[in-house]
This record gives sequence, structure tokens and C-alpha cells, in this order.
Amino acid sequence: MIEVTSLPDAVSRDRHVAIGTFDGVHVGHRAVIDNADTVLTFEPHPLEVIHPQAAPKLLMPFEIKRDVLDGIGVDEMVVIPFDEDFTKITAEEFIEDILIKRLGAKTVSVGENFRFGAKAKGTPEMLAGYEEFETRVMPLVEVGGEAVSSTRIRALVAAGEMAQARLCLGVPYMIEGTVVTGDQRGRELGFPTANLVPDDRLVSPGHGVYAAFANGVPTAVNIGVRPTFETGRGVLIESYLIDQDVDLYGQQLRVAFVERLRGERRFDSAEALIAQMEADVETTRRVCASFQRP
Repeated sequence: MIEVTSLPDAVSRDRHVAIGTFDGVHVGHRAVIDNADTVLTFEPHPLEVIHPQAAPKLLMPFEIKRDVLDGIGVDEMVVIPFDEDFTKITAEEFIEDILIKRLGAKTVSVGENFRFGAKAKGTPEMLAGYEEFETRVMPLVEVGGEAVSSTRIRALVAAGEMAQARLCLGVPYMIEGTVVTGDQRGRELGFPTANLVPDDRLVSPGHGVYAAFANGVPTAVNIGVRPTFETGRGVLIESYLIDQDVDLYGQQLRVAFVERLRGERRFDSAEALIAQMEADVETTRRVCASFQRP
């Protein structure tokens, strides 16, 4: 299991360090992280402190980022508690006090657009000027002729373009939350669902029906406001775990999206909705059965 260390608790040792926010841990991030045993990252996202109005919705909560880094073989995640005081640390102090003295970095890997230190004056070229460690600067990675970025992936997820998002991420887009009580409508229709309320801090897939895995189980997911019924409730993420009959209330559910099946729509009757849900479940079975896990 990956070791998670707060920067003030880190003990100096030889480390091969990759630095970045790494929201999404996408394929470009993975190129930076390749051959590093330690990821140095920030919590919260620096923009939440420096410029809150410009802070993006995140692709990953901390827990999913940790688990994805663990899955690609990173040994340690060193977390910088990013606050107002940290914004005053100069680029030179970041290199000399954190990378060299605190972490004992022997290799430092960053993306070509990485900036650091007060007023973002630190650059990859500055890192390369230090002889205490070797600097690796990775160019942007392209998918489909366009550079991969967290911004691009946020737009794909919001549009429901899960296959394209997966190509950029290297894994399916995932969300996680605590299962809450819904209006019991799914149970009445024969499709009991485990419901999550979208986290406003995170990107939520566009409204519609998706084939997914929930805690590893093939799952048909509806995201939206359930327009066939006048519930007056907000957006819910409703997951029907196929061939499962378990009570998940209050438990953590992690949903990995594979493919968007259709948009959300209003049906003229409960019977028409049930017929469509049955078709969605069968499509989900086929999609999940043919899905090749990365």
C-alpha cells in the first residue's frame, strides 16, 4: 500500500521525485511519474488558495488519487499542506529546503509547463541548474492530436464523453461517495439504486445513462433529475448494481464510468420507463462484459 506522508513529517532519504498537482493522474501525468518512487503533490489544489474564484472542479478526490498512484506503482505520496504561508516560499527555498534537504531528491521529474515558488518564478530550467539531483522534464502528451490536460478531461467528463476521457486518463473516470436514501422510486420500479449526491467540488458527468462498474460490479447509472416524475429533488447519481441485492445505505460506493448509453429523457408512463431501463441494463451487461480493464 502506498505510504502517505505530510511534508513536515517526511524524513530525508534518497528519493526519485515527481512533482505536480496531478489532478486526474492522466496519461501526461503518468509520463512525468514514470520511474519515480515518490510523488510530491499539493492539498488542496493551489488555486483554491491563490485564486479561489479560478479554482477548477477537480477530477479526483484525494482518496481516488491516492489509490490510482498506488495502482501505478508509486511507493510514497508526500503531501504539501498548501496554505497562504506556502505561497510565500521562493523557488530557491522550494528547491533547497524541500527537494534537497527535506526529501533528499536524487531525481526530480516535472512537466514542461510546471511552475513553482512565490509568484510562480520557478521553472524546469531552474531545476536543471542544480547538480544535487538529475532533472527530467517531460513534454506534453497528445491523444488524438491534442495535448492531454486536466482542463480537457473536465470538459469531456462534463459532456459525458467517457470513452475519450478514458483514453486521456488511462483508466475510467471515477467518482466516490456515501450512499444516501433516495425517493425509493427505483425499488418501486424493480430497479433499486444506490444513490450518491454529486460533490460540488468535483466534476460530475453530464446528465444521462451510463454503463459503469460500482465497487467492481457491472452497473447501470442514471445521472439527472428524473424528469418522468415530479420529485422536486436535485441531481442524483443513481446506480443499479446488476444482479445484486445488498443494502448499501451509509457505505462508500466508487463508480467507474465506461460508456454513456443515452441522454436523460422524460417518458410518458412508468411502463415505458421500465421498458427502457430493462434495455439499458442489457446494454450495460454487454458493455461491461466486453470492457478490457487497464
